[in-house]
Amino acid sequence: MLVDNKVEGDSRVQKIARSAAEAGWDVTLLGRSPDEVGRSWRLGAAEVRLLPVPDLLDRRRHEFRRAWLRWPLAYRPGGIAEQRAQWVRAWQADLTFRSALLERRAATGELGGAALRRARRALRLGDTAAHVLDRWVWLRTKMLNRVRYGRKFRSPWDRAYTLFWQLVRGDRAWRRLEPGLWDYELAYGPEVDRLRPDLIHAHDFRMLGVGARAKVRAAAEGRRVALVWDAHEFLPGIKPWRDHARWLPAHRAHEREYAPYADAVLTVSADLAALLRREHRLPATPDVLLNAPAVEHRPADATPAPELRVECGVGPDEPLLVYSGAAAPQRGLDTLVEALPRLPGVHVALVVNPALRYVERLAERAARLGVADRLHVLPYVPHWQVVPFLSGADVGVIPIHRWPNHEIALITKFFEYAHARLPVVVSDVRTMAGAVRETGQGEVFRAGDVDDFVRAVRAVLADPARYRAAYDRPGLLAGWTWQAQAEALEAVYRRLLPDAATSAIPDTVAPDPPTPRGALR
Repeated sequence: MLVDNKVEGDSRVQKIARSAAEAGWDVTLLGRSPDEVGRSWRLGAAEVRLLPVPDLLDRRRHEFRRAWLRWPLAYRPGGIAEQRAQWVRAWQADLTFRSALLERRAATGELGGAALRRARRALRLGDTAAHVLDRWVWLRTKMLNRVRYGRKFRSPWDRAYTLFWQLVRGDRAWRRLEPGLWDYELAYGPEVDRLRPDLIHAHDFRMLGVGARAKVRAAAEGRRVALVWDAHEFLPGIKPWRDHARWLPAHRAHEREYAPYADAVLTVSADLAALLRREHRLPATPDVLLNAPAVEHRPADATPAPELRVECGVGPDEPLLVYSGAAAPQRGLDTLVEALPRLPGVHVALVVNPALRYVERLAERAARLGVADRLHVLPYVPHWQVVPFLSGADVGVIPIHRWPNHEIALITKFFEYAHARLPVVVSDVRTMAGAVRETGQGEVFRAGDVDDFVRAVRAVLADPARYRAAYDRPGLLAGWTWQAQAEALEAVYRRLLPDAATSAIPDTVAPDPPTPRGALR
């Protein structure tokens, strides 16, 4: 299995690797190390290896040059900016020490009068000079960063360059537009070849190319390798993290080039499956593996889940809304905070990464609105604790904004709320809103509309039992379990390798490493 992240934090990848290993497959999951150090551990019966991926080709040539005309004061690339900033900090640290030493000498009477005044004046001049130099280094570093990261590739010349390579090379144009994709090949490819797999499960768009090329190399050696492409998102609907005009055309071209090599395609929803089939003219509709929670993946020595209300300091009779998952502006958490003044007595728990600046801004906004005592920011819990942890709330909320990929997904927290038997309040993104309206498990509101969100929350809190009753529908929750998805995954593998003899699962499975709260969401 191949994934372009550090595995921790990607629950879908972890569940698939672990379930495949439990079914008897010999699973090696290759991920990307966050630094230059390789790592490995066991995930149930699966082996996880993180590979260093030097991003040498991801840096463009202009990042190694000085922009004399546009940014004449920018430092030259190569580390001098970081060295100068560190030098200034060292100077300031020395001035702080000398000031403390001077004051100690003054207190003991060792130095006084005109000599003390001269020494203090010299230190003030030094502080001023250090401050001026600090601002100068900051200015030159800022200009360097504009050279490194500020180019958007949107000038007429850049648009012409992009169009030229698209016309000349078609779907192979990504080699010129986004050469950093080769960094993954150079890091992962040799390791895949060394493992000589029977099946490659490539997660998402970057790993598709790595898997496809490995399949072709194996065929040249006379070995048959089955390739499964697991499309987590619809690439044309992604908001590129890198704000330049070449990113999306290049990655779409890369995906189009290698999609035909996939022997089977998996994805996260029926709507996305239909889009993928149309986008890539696939011979069959992709199989759907829902992002359902894997409550059965619980370590033998797992500790009980903490109580949500205890963590928040909220009593049993106080209304409590919960949001669990990634925190970002497009997730709509501002709507929750803005609604609190209009929901007297209602508390909100955000189970997110508390260190994010966005989360800090939400807390600051709550303080300005006078509702800071009703906004509770909590860290993530291990994945096996999520469902019981969330069950302490009254309502699960998904205020996500209307981005193309948000419209077509049933996201992980949707199923986690369901298994916690929480009524839900979701924005009107197409797939989730349709599911909620069909099951009756909650209310739908217009994305970003605080008034409509308040209406929906009041409706659910007025009669929560009516919404919870939706989960009593025969077969509903059973179809939303990871066990059902694991069976579908095994069926795909068996279809591709009907003659494979899976090894028996060892009697003793190495335990997962101890997991701090927050590491596995």
